[in-house]
Amino acid sequence: MASRPPAALAGGLRKLGAIGDAIMVRHTLFSLPFALAAVLIETGGRPPLAKLAWILLAAAAARNAANALNRVVDREIDAANPRTAGRHLPAGKLAPRELEIFAAAMLALLVLAAAMLNWLCVALLPAAGILVFGYSYTKRFTWLCHWWLGLTCSAATMGAFLGLAGRFELRYFVLTAAVALWVAGFDIVYALQDVEVDRAQGLRSFPARFGPRLARLMAAACHLGTVLLLAAAPLFWRGLGAAYLAGVGAVAALLAAEHLVAAGGTERHIRIAAYGINEVLPIAFLAFACLELYLV
Repeated sequence: MASRPPAALAGGLRKLGAIGDAIMVRHTLFSLPFALAAVLIETGGRPPLAKLAWILLAAAAARNAANALNRVVDREIDAANPRTAGRHLPAGKLAPRELEIFAAAMLALLVLAAAMLNWLCVALLPAAGILVFGYSYTKRFTWLCHWWLGLTCSAATMGAFLGLAGRFELRYFVLTAAVALWVAGFDIVYALQDVEVDRAQGLRSFPARFGPRLARLMAAACHLGTVLLLAAAPLFWRGLGAAYLAGVGAVAALLAAEHLVAAGGTERHIRIAAYGINEVLPIAFLAFACLELYLV
């Protein structure tokens, strides 16, 4: 009898680990550094710590809820794709109910964090819900799905600003749009590996609709927009100078590397380009922003 609680705890931890694997929890790195950078830039590197904690909790909870719901909604599509058939739900390693419960818990944390920030964050929760719930369905109807995902992910950046100020400002849209275009661009790159499967399933990704060549050009155009918007930020935040612009240069170099690697065309090349490089990029941007704010 004494061995049961440890065994149950171990089983629970294994299940939680499987959920983290299924939703790729490490990809929270895509949204949190930009949200944190937004807070630091807006406050000149002196954020109110309580607000910062609630902002980061909200961003992480929203992202993980969205990915859990995406796995549930897409489980039949994933099962029909040889590349994704081994994911946890198609392979039977997790039940849909388990991810639904996890998503509900994450959404509860999002609501709590919004309530601890301000009334505007609470008022915008329905819009956040539409973004989070809607993405998984957009690819069934429109090739604009990549920009929907970009908008959804960039909501963490806008949410960081709104959590601080409780109001919209024009300058908030500069960094938010940069993040939206960045995500849309690398999602188009990611979709290059599934062109034929998407066409067979009637899914409307940009590469499936317009072909790989135009898709690569569109992804590059999105990323050029990202670099230009990031470079424009010092026009709106006067404290940003040389170190920050060096960070923009690092972002540009990483995005160029992404497209060069993706040109290899294999699944491995696409995975490195869309995931590996883009896990590093927001951390690099945050590091240069901190260098500007704290050391220069």
